Amino acid sequence: MSEWSVGEPRKLTFDKPVTQLNVRIVNGAVNVVGTDESSARLEVSEIEGPPLVVTQQGGTLTVAYEDLPWKGFLKWLDRKGWRRSAVVSLAVPAGTQVEVGVVGAAAMVSGIDGRTEVKGVTGDTTLVGVTGPVRADTVSGNLEAQALSGDLRFNSVSGDLTVVEGAGSSVRADSVSGSMIVDLDPAGRPTDVSLTNVSGEIAIRLPHPADAEVEANTASGSVSNAFEDLRVSGQWGAKRITGRLGTGHGRLKATTVSGSIALLRRPPAEDGPWDSGPDSDDGPTRPATDGTTDKKVL
Repeated sequence: MSEWSVGEPRKLTFDKPVTQLNVRIVNGAVNVVGTDESSARLEVSEIEGPPLVVTQQGGTLTVAYEDLPWKGFLKWLDRKGWRRSAVVSLAVPAGTQVEVGVVGAAAMVSGIDGRTEVKGVTGDTTLVGVTGPVRADTVSGNLEAQALSGDLRFNSVSGDLTVVEGAGSSVRADSVSGSMIVDLDPAGRPTDVSLTNVSGEIAIRLPHPADAEVEANTASGSVSNAFEDLRVSGQWGAKRITGRLGTGHGRLKATTVSGSIALLRRPPAEDGPWDSGPDSDDGPTRPATDGTTDKKVL
């Protein structure tokens, strides 16, 4: 095993193959990018407080504080230990399995083909072009994902979820009060989407035509539906959007207690306006491209 103590800005190159990356930091930022190279590189550009301990054992590279374990990460509330900060950038082989834990830090992961797991207490996470499966657990940190083609699992207390151009076949998300905006473009593959919330809003944009059995429920929120093949039922209190789109090979289920639900249609043109369709109740509106305000969204 090789080990380094990094207490000041420093660059390190690791010649031995890396197949697993573990990063745990408090405040600051961590950036992980997948490359076609077989070696890994680390740059610590800023650091305050205790040093980071960098270890390489076999194919596992770890960059972390000694007192910040991965197990029980989301319950780590040592306020004195928060008086630290680091800005860490890593380039690793694209097939590396990545684990990132952040407390009050921003995390960016891009170009990774292996499994990615993120835990965040208060830090926000951005994922771009990740093709492997993703698991993200946060307390109040938000997750923004763009151009994902792997399955996504997201759990949070109050963090928001935003998925743009999601090409993966499965999205499962649970939150208490965080909003969920999921824009899917699965390239003809069946989708399996399950979103559960208590008070947060849910908006889902599907390609047209789409193939899915749809069931969306809200106990007291408003609903908006852009698909003529779906039924909206319930006038007071609980409302439902149900039905089949296309062949119904996929599955879309969305449930919220007091939040609103909107099912939107992805336009044929790449940069066309969002369309809300005919079956909408009284919800807020977004100006249409012709200057009117008849496009109802969340």
